[in-house]
Amino acid sequence: MAENVEQLTVAYEDGGIETVKELDKKVLTKGAWATVMFRYQEWNRAKEEYGPDKYSIRRYQKQNGEYRQKSKFNISSKEQARSIIETLEKWIEE
Repeated sequence: MAENVEQLTVAYEDGGIETVKELDKKVLTKGAWATVMFRYQEWNRAKEEYGPDKYSIRRYQKQNGEYRQKSKFNISSKEQARSIIETLEKWIEE
């Protein structure tokens, strides 16, 4: 596990193939509890290519000097991401 927030990643390799490719990340909060948003793609073994962009918001807690994932919310499509953005913008403007 990671000792600092900048080391946290969703990238994952299995059998020499990067099955989850991290495209970008944004650290939303730091400290004993960290919140990180990731943009990533998953490898489609059948098609032998990466799928569409996906997004994930993950919460980590630092225990014994290492961050451990405690929860996550996966945003599975651009349409779902747009809906979340539109709702948040509406709420912020109220």
